[in-house]
Amino acid sequence: MFLGLHGVSTNHSNLLTDIRVARETGYDSLEILASKLIRYLDNGGTLSRLAHAIKASHLSTGCVNALLSIERHKGEEKQQMLDEARRLTLAAEALDCPTVQILALNGIDHESDDTIMDIMTENVEAIGRIGLEHNVRYQIEVIAFTKFRKLEQGLEIIRRAGLTNIGMVIDFWHLYAAGNTPADVAVLDPGLIYGVHFCDGRLPRPGEAWDQSVLRAYMPGEGEMDVQAWTDAVRKTGYDGMWTAELFSPACWETDIFDAATICRENMERFIFT
Repeated sequence: MFLGLHGVSTNHSNLLTDIRVARETGYDSLEILASKLIRYLDNGGTLSRLAHAIKASHLSTGCVNALLSIERHKGEEKQQMLDEARRLTLAAEALDCPTVQILALNGIDHESDDTIMDIMTENVEAIGRIGLEHNVRYQIEVIAFTKFRKLEQGLEIIRRAGLTNIGMVIDFWHLYAAGNTPADVAVLDPGLIYGVHFCDGRLPRPGEAWDQSVLRAYMPGEGEMDVQAWTDAVRKTGYDGMWTAELFSPACWETDIFDAATICRENMERFIFT
């Protein structure tokens, strides 16, 4: 197992700063936010310079997070989604990064459950075939405030797509908020787990919006989840890949990011290794 710095935990920093933070606070790897990567490239950065900076810091890139709204399935919007998929995939290849995260948002929540699964199958298969050309795989994140929200739905898409480069990320909060349990995770094939988002949080109160910056603004152990049970469930599978602490906390984002990154790493170590 190895620990990665999740770019959302240092939300307001740029990509090169994230590399320095990860190096100086004891991480092994990076989960790069796609928005930071695209901003870096659109403002004169190059993948070769970025790869050199990561290597020089004795880090790896474990994941690019994320290709958003993979439910786009009509005409030009689907082509735009596939173009975005190819751009992130080529970037991952250049960074020797094995994994790109993919997720659906609310664009097809009005459709029936069967239609949603058909759309997701078609799109995930199309994305997966891009990765097969470049030795890149994709981790599906199911999002609790959409209709494509359950672990079982993600696993069914993997089965239907029938490709060797599609797996899941185990995001504690999203699975908890969608009604899954640690027991659901403990029986998974570890080969289908491509990453772990280590996090805490709570459910919305009656009438409260699904706002991640409120519901997930908790250090592990401070929210309403049994973080140790989720951690133990992943460990029980035999998974030995990257763990990243994903902290949606506006208050934490305004602290010293070196301190925030250190606290995130220490929290992971406390639950995982003790």
